[in-house]
Amino acid sequence: MKTIAIATAIALAVGGATDAYAQTYPSHPITIIVPFPAGGPTDTLARLLGERMRVSLGQPVIVETVTGAGASIGVARAAQAAPDGYTLSIGNWTSHVGAGAMYPAVHDAVLEMQPVSRISATPLMIVGKNALPPKTAQELIAWLKANPGKASAATVGAGSGAHICLLYFQQKTGTSFQLVPYRGGAPVMQDLVAGQIDMFCAEASQTLSFLRSGAIRPFAVMSKERWPAAPDVPTMDEVGVSGMYISFWHGLWVPKGTPREIVAKLNGAVVDTLADATVRQRLTELGHVIATREEQTPEALGAFHRAEIEKWWPIIKAANVKPE
Repeated sequence: MKTIAIATAIALAVGGATDAYAQTYPSHPITIIVPFPAGGPTDTLARLLGERMRVSLGQPVIVETVTGAGASIGVARAAQAAPDGYTLSIGNWTSHVGAGAMYPAVHDAVLEMQPVSRISATPLMIVGKNALPPKTAQELIAWLKANPGKASAATVGAGSGAHICLLYFQQKTGTSFQLVPYRGGAPVMQDLVAGQIDMFCAEASQTLSFLRSGAIRPFAVMSKERWPAAPDVPTMDEVGVSGMYISFWHGLWVPKGTPREIVAKLNGAVVDTLADATVRQRLTELGHVIATREEQTPEALGAFHRAEIEKWWPIIKAANVKPE
């Protein structure tokens, strides 16, 4: 009985300390780690979120970019941080699904994180430089078949959404082209506009300003329906290549062991942020489809994330994709 009483007392003391800690949280700035270069779509999204989350949390939210090794360095850094709610991990399909199939550090990290909220999604889109001879997706496929190995296509690391998209494109269309690795989407877009690279399978949201200015050429989106932000761009189904659907989604996580009360506070800040009219308008302008309220719960992100890993990891490993 004495042992039980002592154990109970310890549990109550620890629980009381945790509750007290959660009540005073946050007491200093919070950091969101972005595992991609500054200026890319994930970095832009993190900064939009952080600015509005500051209002709900009462503390500054600082965005830190930690890049390298297919996003593995940034993801591992966030996962290994103290589970106190002051270090968050924002990521997407590339960093929290694709990279984990190849990099042991990411594999361990994504399984050691607690979900906070799903944020948004956009389709992937095949785009090209304006100097390419083909003007439509059908013409692009025909041109690639007639010129095997001639075109260059950018990826943002082995196992990234762009990489897997391009591999699928080759397989489904019977084409071949050179894959050129980049450190992130922002430098790819710069080279695409400058005509230094021929093609890219981009997160659609990062293409909008370039599409509107006519700086690049869109060919097709990787979704069942057309993308509302660019309704004139056909789906791959419509150009005769069925089943190419890749959702480029974003989520927010914390290290495993973070108190549930703190996770709830962070989730509440994200929910408030995504309900804000100004934030919603800005995200819509950028081409994001905002997660529904039901999709924004930690449980919903956790279930969705596990399903994506179960779906894509076997596919990536079967394709023998290796780190570059």
